[in-house]
Amino acid sequence: MLPMIHRVRSAADFARTVRSGARSGRRNVVLYGARTSEAAPSRVGFIVGKNVGNAVTRNLVKRRLRHAAAEWVGAHPRGYDVVVRALPAAAESDWPSLTRDFSSCVSVVARKLRDAEPPGGQGRVS
Repeated sequence: MLPMIHRVRSAADFARTVRSGARSGRRNVVLYGARTSEAAPSRVGFIVGKNVGNAVTRNLVKRRLRHAAAEWVGAHPRGYDVVVRALPAAAESDWPSLTRDFSSCVSVVARKLRDAEPPGGQGRVS
């Protein structure tokens, strides 16, 4: 389960993360990430549109992604906002390939954000 403190909730936070952060995509998901204050908890938001499938399928995909995100937040508790957009292929995807795509995307985005940090390691604070 992903606690509420670790969820991106507002439209403004979704927009900021998607527009100003790093991006990585795979067959099942596109992941956007942005650095936040080191004191702020890492948060994850999900976009699962109707093109993924009916309500039952969308909720299944969200549950699987939330579980993968909860494991990631446990390892990275502070300093990131992440938005995960499920693609239509996620509906037919099995659990291992969905988590593999999530993990791959999040590691690419984290590397891009680390590489974009200015010298001194402070990063962008919002």
